[in-house]
Amino acid sequence: MADWRDRSQISDDVVYFRYSPDGFEKNCDEVYVWDLDKTYLDTAIETFSQLMVTVMERAFYKKNVPGTKTLIQALSAKWSNKSGHQRFPVFFITASPPQMEIRISEKFSIDKIIPLGCFYKDNLRNLTPKRFWRLRKQVGYKLQALMQLRVKLKENVKQVVWGDDSESDAIIYNLYSDICSRRLGTNDIRNILKFYSVTAEQIDTILLLQSQCPENDPIDKIYINLAADTDPDYYLKFGRRTVATYNTFQVVCDLFQQDRLGYDEIFLIADDMLKNYGFTIEELMRSFDDLVRRHILGEITVLKLVTFFQAKGIFFSGYKTSVEPAKELLDVSGRVDVEGHFEPWVQDRIDYIHDYR
Repeated sequence: MADWRDRSQISDDVVYFRYSPDGFEKNCDEVYVWDLDKTYLDTAIETFSQLMVTVMERAFYKKNVPGTKTLIQALSAKWSNKSGHQRFPVFFITASPPQMEIRISEKFSIDKIIPLGCFYKDNLRNLTPKRFWRLRKQVGYKLQALMQLRVKLKENVKQVVWGDDSESDAIIYNLYSDICSRRLGTNDIRNILKFYSVTAEQIDTILLLQSQCPENDPIDKIYINLAADTDPDYYLKFGRRTVATYNTFQVVCDLFQQDRLGYDEIFLIADDMLKNYGFTIEELMRSFDDLVRRHILGEITVLKLVTFFQAKGIFFSGYKTSVEPAKELLDVSGRVDVEGHFEPWVQDRIDYIHDYR
């Protein structure tokens, strides 16, 4: 096996492994981007010791966040049936070092997932006194990775992205959206990135990549896994496009509402969580009710899913939500929204530096 450096594209600490033919990404109207750690795999790499444990762990022992393997398989099947293409356009971004690429690729193979590409952070080169602080700083790395990916994609591509609440992913994805759409000026971008300890060199790289990107917003939906149990109301500061979820079941219910998953797919995922990850029917019903109370699911979707889940034994007979679901709204793009919100779908101006709404 060739050295990882011979199989990748390297830019500072951003290392990209391509698993598809050059230019294939340009044909994809929609692309899915997954943060790997705490979003797909249940891993911890915040400290040096955790990083070393993760590096040494064999692929077979790497654990998925409950339901995520089945979710990607379901999205892939839905995509293939709809588009006629066999390769599902999913990319992964991880703060794990590129030395782990072989084992993570083995894990993908075990899970029967074939990504188009994966970004790794060359964190082992940060194990020096002058760079040690960069081990836990992810904003510059992930933002550069996203910008590098954007350059490879179709001009009017739509991206559905996944992250978690342990590594500022909501900030990163929304900042990426604002940079691509030019909602922020150059000075604002520099000031925000400096606040998040992004180096001057990496800021210049990000701005250079911005100049090579189309002037539009590629982000369609952002899902944030509440791995650190952050209050979901915090994410309203980013607009309703950013949805905080407690588990994969909540994600699939919203994906069903957006017509990205069908009945067969959501049953497979719910059944997987019940049988293989120890979830109970009561937990799934509470998760569903939480989405209704937060005005994420609308009344048509609620009626369809409650009827379906009861018929399949996923919900108890007679289950009712604790509040009446709000009415659904359909915009010109076909996106489903729900009445009863004060926040816009995408905020015109996000305060990235202060944590109050």
